[in-house]
Order: sequence, then structure tokens, then C-alpha cells
Amino acid sequence: MITNRVKKEIDNDWEVQSKRMVQISKDACKGCGICIALCPVKILEFSGELNNKGFRFPRITNEEKCTKCENCMIYCPDFAIVVSKNAK
Repeated sequence: MITNRVKKEIDNDWEVQSKRMVQISKDACKGCGICIALCPVKILEFSGELNNKGFRFPRITNEEKCTKCENCMIYCPDFAIVVSKNAK
């Protein structure tokens, strides 16, 4: 069961908000780099920051170039990335 406190922590964890096309949960990421390697337009790179587990998480360099292929979301073993095709 998810408590309100846990839900609030999860909601606050998302690096970018719903207006963005690609959302990354930095604290869910374990820094494997699969998303970076599989991005066909290479818009992801490791951030210089560490998450609460001590891992470097990906950041978006140029969201406008994103093709919404969803490779990052599909292959992320931690479900830390969401691609929204309806983002504004």
C-alpha cells in the first residue's frame, strides 16, 4: 500500500514535469546508461549530479530533437523514464 507520504516523494522525484515530453525519475535510476546508448538521436547524457542512491542519472540535452521512439522508456530496467506523446 502506498501512503500519502510515499506518493508525495514519488511525485516530487520526477526531474521534469508533465509539460515535458520526456520525464526522468532521477531517484529511480541506477545509472546503467542503457537509455543513453539506445537513443537514436543522442539527446540523453549523464548528468553531473548524483541521485539519492549515489548514481549519475540521464539528462535531456535537446528535447526538440526527440523522435518519441520510446526506446529509453521501453528498455529502462528501472521504469525511470516516461515518454509522453501528448506533451505540449
